[in-house]
Amino acid sequence: MIDQAILKREEKAVFGLRSLYRKYGYSPYKMSKFEEYEYYIRNKDFLVSDRIITFNDTNGRLLALKPDVTLSIIKNREDIPGCKQKVCYNENIYRVSDSTHQYKEIMQAGLECIGDIDLYDIYEAVSLAAQSLALISEDFILQISDLDILSAALNRVCPDAEFQRAATGFIAGKNAHDLQRLCREFDIDSDDAAVLSRFVSVCGSRVQVLDQMEELCGSWLGDSLNRLKKLSALLEKSPYSQKIIFDFSVVNDMNYYNGIVFRGYLSGICDGVLSGGQYDKLMRKMDRRSGAIGFALYLDLLEQLPSQRSSFDVDVLVLYDDTAPVAEAVEKLISGGKTVSAQKAVPPRLRYRELLDLRKEAATC
Repeated sequence: MIDQAILKREEKAVFGLRSLYRKYGYSPYKMSKFEEYEYYIRNKDFLVSDRIITFNDTNGRLLALKPDVTLSIIKNREDIPGCKQKVCYNENIYRVSDSTHQYKEIMQAGLECIGDIDLYDIYEAVSLAAQSLALISEDFILQISDLDILSAALNRVCPDAEFQRAATGFIAGKNAHDLQRLCREFDIDSDDAAVLSRFVSVCGSRVQVLDQMEELCGSWLGDSLNRLKKLSALLEKSPYSQKIIFDFSVVNDMNYYNGIVFRGYLSGICDGVLSGGQYDKLMRKMDRRSGAIGFALYLDLLEQLPSQRSSFDVDVLVLYDDTAPVAEAVEKLISGGKTVSAQKAVPPRLRYRELLDLRKEAATC
């Protein structure tokens, strides 16, 4: 049996997440650490960064340490009409760190569901995202948006690609001021500009946001808003329902993502630790017919949470010399449930709860 006390927070998370995903039929997926560089270059717009670590194989092929898991899973899965393929993973990926601007090995866990995606699959992915966050900390928020609704609003207001690209960036950054300036530059009607500005501020409880969206643009949203209502109703059954909110400033790359997207945050960490959503558009760009939804949890960010380290490195420090029965003493302590460090002198900075001195001079005194 593994002693949970010796595991790091991210290591504990991996075991818990794997068990959770298996309950819902997600099979563990293992992949190589590298793929052909050309494959990533063809899909570089989907990647967080196009800076990729490369090397030459023994046959001269240019390979890359994988910067992404989703692309590798798509590559190695086939379309099976009428079926859904569910896989989960915990893998290391290699990207440039935003803070140090150097390459970093990142531990990532997540899942992918590929196939004929329906409302239940979307609900299941969102629910598992919430449960994944709760496994680490009960103090979390999961934000959900619907890119189909945002796309409909942008297309209604202005079909210009440059406008939509800039407007999406301002909405994602909750920058209402520059969004209004952009609307003036493109001579957008004031009522339409007001509708877009609401996407910056519409955030909060699901019922409240749905009411606002229906009042704002319910007459032309139709199916997209109804789907969001149905998803919200399903999520009411979740024990974490109050922690799952709607926020239309959650925007993933709209060239690849569509429909429901979401992002998860843990108290004590500034960055989002979980990101996911539907990516049917990516599948189409890769000549695939299936739909897909998934998410990734960035376990390396868990290092930012307050330490759970014990006040002591060991329970007992045993000091001994060549005449002391150290083996018997150590085994007796360990069998009693203690952690032990046997030393001939007190190590600097070692924190111990008890001291057992078996040295001859100590026994004489």
